[in-house]
Amino acid sequence: MDKLQLLKKVQRVQDIFPWYKQLLADNGLDKKDINSLLQLPLITSELLEQHYYSGTLPFEPREHVTSYRTSGTSSLRRKTIYYSAEDEQHYLDLKSELFQHILHPLTRTTALSDMGTGHAANTALTVFERIGIKADSIAYQQPIEQHLERLRETRPHILYTMPSILDRLLSASVDDPASYGVQHIILVGEIASPAWLESVAERMQLAEENITDTYGSIEIGTIAYYSHERGRYLFVEGIEAEGLPVEVLFPEMEPLNDQESVLVLTSQSRDLFPALRYVTYDIVRDLQPIFVQGQWRQSFKALVRRIGSELKHGEKISVYDIEDVVYRYLKDASVKIHVQSNRLTVHIDSANKDPLIYEQIKLELLDRIPEIGMMIRGGILSAMRVIPSEITFDKSVLKHKRVFYD
Repeated sequence: MDKLQLLKKVQRVQDIFPWYKQLLADNGLDKKDINSLLQLPLITSELLEQHYYSGTLPFEPREHVTSYRTSGTSSLRRKTIYYSAEDEQHYLDLKSELFQHILHPLTRTTALSDMGTGHAANTALTVFERIGIKADSIAYQQPIEQHLERLRETRPHILYTMPSILDRLLSASVDDPASYGVQHIILVGEIASPAWLESVAERMQLAEENITDTYGSIEIGTIAYYSHERGRYLFVEGIEAEGLPVEVLFPEMEPLNDQESVLVLTSQSRDLFPALRYVTYDIVRDLQPIFVQGQWRQSFKALVRRIGSELKHGEKISVYDIEDVVYRYLKDASVKIHVQSNRLTVHIDSANKDPLIYEQIKLELLDRIPEIGMMIRGGILSAMRVIPSEITFDKSVLKHKRVFYD
């Protein structure tokens, strides 16, 4: 983002959200003195709670505004996010372009959207229609048997879904999952570890490059996608990404592992959200620019977990790393990570109940995620168990790839 683009973005945010001008003044900044994005204050959750999520409309009333609700998975409270007509148009344009790129060449003609609620679910059929693909959808509230029946009936070339929903489909299917005829899976909404993706590809009899993970948020929209060619996530056009040490946000926290940073995003096009150094609280690994087709593109290796005081000590427990270990041993497994009375339990639902495998998984987890061992030694966690279990999930809870607390 050059200086002219930056100043234009700052002015636009000030025009829509007058509190931002005061925020700059409080930080000793005048617009004419701004030369770099890094001079600007961070848009933290505290600021958004005060000015955006307050329950009242955070800008002057206007026409053609659409509102969406967050899932409430991380904060335990659903929040409202607003999109202008321009936001919606840009979202559809960008996502259509991305799907065309992912699915190139466009030889597949049918799709099934099996999503939750929210922006991605509400716009999925429109996006597919724009690129010439006939799409159908099913509401996530329907019994899992109806989801499987829809797969059997429609045999879609493309399945657009979330990792948690795909887990449920694979666990509940009595048929060979490959028999549904899916040729490409596009994922969004949750962390997807390499070993889990490999297990899905094996069970669906797909080449790994025919499963594409995408990363987005309701606040920003589409953010990045996994490039199989590069082996990394690439940010989409119009997104500026930077990584912060965790101590900048939480001085009391220990530094992150090497190559890990908290992702901060700026969207050049987002309108009715102050997407100017917005702190996502997502931790990414190996954030760095790479050279792609003659230009530098910001990228990262993996999205591993989320931090935040509202997540208790979950910021140290990486769902990404736990699943990556489990699925290398048990490819047919379902996994639920549970903390109760300071005890961490990794529940694994698999046909294989060999206790030696579960002990090996536990030992590798302690080696792979030393923070867990540190929390046990420090008394934050009393112990860790890895046990065979029959896993059931609350159907009202959409995202399961997270740490559950009692």
